[in-house]
Amino acid sequence: MKIARFDDNRLGLVEGDQVKDVTAALDILPRVGYPLPLHDPLIAHLDAVCAEIRRLAPNAQALPLAGRTWLAPVANPGKIVAAPVNYQKHLDEAREQVEIHHNNQVIEIQKIGLFLKATSSLVGPSAGVAIEHLDRRNDHEAELVVIIGQGGRNISRANAMRHVAAYTSGLDMTVRGPEERSLRKSVDSYSVLGPWLVTADEIPHPDQMDFSLHVNGELRQKANTRDLILDIPHLIEFASSFYTLRTGDLLYTGTPEGVAQVHPGDVITTSFVGIGDMTVAVRSSK
Repeated sequence: MKIARFDDNRLGLVEGDQVKDVTAALDILPRVGYPLPLHDPLIAHLDAVCAEIRRLAPNAQALPLAGRTWLAPVANPGKIVAAPVNYQKHLDEAREQVEIHHNNQVIEIQKIGLFLKATSSLVGPSAGVAIEHLDRRNDHEAELVVIIGQGGRNISRANAMRHVAAYTSGLDMTVRGPEERSLRKSVDSYSVLGPWLVTADEIPHPDQMDFSLHVNGELRQKANTRDLILDIPHLIEFASSFYTLRTGDLLYTGTPEGVAQVHPGDVITTSFVGIGDMTVAVRSSK
């Protein structure tokens, strides 16, 4: 099932070139008060919401995909976990290009580990990317994003996929420079997510997914998730060995070679087999 958040916080079921407005399915979510939960309520009740969507869909209003405002399909992730240099060819290019490594040692993911991006950097595709620090190189990075369903700590690789609720496409933007990754990748709008999520049952082989990224129609990145250095189960095991993963947490799995600079006025398009296309406009934050 493809589930979207669109326009004025509407909930949609994406089918072909239409989205069905099934916002009423959100009525089954429990009301929350302060203190707020440390997880995303939609993902926490995803099975029940999906059942309600199926009930509502036959009579739901169908709208064209064109002209919609696409929001991040997960509204309240507790944290955004990200995997650096998780494709060998990207590791190689990062070591070769001074514009990427900025005279810092580029260490293998097995040694350097994962990093966190600020949740304030999260936006949907229609919000676009607002480039900060125009005097520096700002790069695009296309990534498959895992949405955690069942949370947990010290999750084994053997059980890791049971903790996945859904998948979506992500754009991990980064400002090049000497600072820590977490800072340079946490600029407002530098974590793009969408245009919708796809429940895990519809993507049986996330480890064999073709994807690509174009800028203004020019192919920049093309890869398959089979080339991940640390695959999805390994990433979940690795992350949960340091902190509890909670329902709705996002795991950006890493980007392949071909990262490059974008400028205000550019249009980025990602395409993930089984998910779809995501179009993101680039502008200046000033």
